[in-house]
Amino acid sequence: MLDREGFRPNVGIILLNHRNEVFWGKRIRTHSWQFPQGGIKYGETPEQAMFRELHEEVGLNIEHVRIIARTRDWLRYEVPEHYIRRDARGHYRGQKQIWFLLQLLGRDSDMNLRATNHPEFDAWRWNEYWVPLEAVIEFKRDVYQMALTELARFLPRTAHHNRYLRAGMRPHHRNDEPHHGGDSARDAGAPLADKPTDADDTH
Repeated sequence: MLDREGFRPNVGIILLNHRNEVFWGKRIRTHSWQFPQGGIKYGETPEQAMFRELHEEVGLNIEHVRIIARTRDWLRYEVPEHYIRRDARGHYRGQKQIWFLLQLLGRDSDMNLRATNHPEFDAWRWNEYWVPLEAVIEFKRDVYQMALTELARFLPRTAHHNRYLRAGMRPHHRNDEPHHGGDSARDAGAPLADKPTDADDTH
């Protein structure tokens, strides 16, 4: 489903834990890490599509999260022609996205990357909110920056933050090993890039 300008409606999901870290999923059978995202089906609202994609990709249901905010307008990116299938070239230009900022109300154990028969991720981890843009595939960097920047003002305050600042210390976190199998944390730290997608790929 494309609009008149050749952009496919899509949603992006920034999921926070109680430390304001964000969910990163590793694309199945790749070394690419990204936020959950997916296409809006005909007749769906962006919010309905977001909850469907959240369940399909992460295994979470509506009771596991709280919507904190969403972007006001569509954020668009164009896909370079060499990433577009030949039969879609000439009318498909890219994605237009509404981004949602969610607070996880459930537990890490509620995540289920095998909620459907067509999983998108084979591992996941928590990452700092301000992801390194150079690690994101080039044609999506502006959208990531715009979404993170617009939604940053809605980040909840964390109770322990000032205590560590006063002590001149940084909080000690557990190891950032990927969950549910996959590559090591060393692998996870470097290739936080989105996989180039075909024209009708929801991701």
